[in-house]
Amino acid sequence: MRYIESWTPATIVATRDLTPGIREFLLRPDCVAVESYPVGSHIQIGVTIDGRPQTRCYSLVGEADAQGYRIAVRRAPESRGGSRYLWSLAPGARINITLPISLLQLDWSRRHVCLVAGGIGITPIVGATQALARRGAEITLHYAVRSRDDAAYLNVLETLLGRRLTVYAGDEGHRLDLGTVFAALPQDAMTLFCGPMRMLDAARHAWEAAGRPIADLRYETFGSSGLLPTEAFRVRLKQEGVEVVIPHDRTMLDVLNDAGHEVMSDCRRGECGVCAIDVIDVDGEIDHRDVFFSDRERREGRKICVCVSRARGTITVDTLRRADVI
Repeated sequence: MRYIESWTPATIVATRDLTPGIREFLLRPDCVAVESYPVGSHIQIGVTIDGRPQTRCYSLVGEADAQGYRIAVRRAPESRGGSRYLWSLAPGARINITLPISLLQLDWSRRHVCLVAGGIGITPIVGATQALARRGAEITLHYAVRSRDDAAYLNVLETLLGRRLTVYAGDEGHRLDLGTVFAALPQDAMTLFCGPMRMLDAARHAWEAAGRPIADLRYETFGSSGLLPTEAFRVRLKQEGVEVVIPHDRTMLDVLNDAGHEVMSDCRRGECGVCAIDVIDVDGEIDHRDVFFSDRERREGRKICVCVSRARGTITVDTLRRADVI
């Protein structure tokens, strides 16, 4: 394990709708003072889906606030149910949360920083913008959304950045061209990205095509997004000779563990690779939603990160032959 989660009870003290589909929650832990936390920090929240306890991960919005932790949740009816559960809660509701943890390493010595956000990916970018602005860094922010009405925290960012903020609203015909953006950056610039998986793949390819070191592209991810629709699929376990169904609203990791086929895991965000298992056969297609495997490994399809990745059809896996990831 790379870190140990510390859980604490908390109260939802306030909510507000940022857009018709995005709601902000202010969470106050019971016995822990809200202190400063690193840029890119997130917390786990205990939720209940179809009567079963589960956890969901949310980025903290903005820098530390003595009032509590702020998260913003997009209501996604097609998702695994976490957003529906949180949207059902009102101020005063009691929940369990973890203390903040950050897996994102920023180089504060960089003078030029390019920020890129897609949709709800703006949540960790708000705090990064505030911290970088206080340090006097040269910042540009490129914010891609379906429409300006769907752009959370737009007023805050406009006040901080002015003309250094560019909004790409799809309904206005404005499209973010990452190749052009990256080509215009100073050679020593670093980029911080957060957005859906398809957009992250495009960012990595554009960054490498611009001849820039991949280490200078830092990113926060939310591995729930993928290239295929989220639907139920089947998993055959080679050694055990059994088959299980992965519902659209549960992860392969949770289903396998609940069925007694213990699979190790750590980040549950598709970043560390600890949960990767071997794929023996695919009758359909794998939807890799991790950021751990390379493009070549994804094309080969010999392993899958079961915490976030999914499939269409049926895949046969071997939970006994551990992937060589640690």
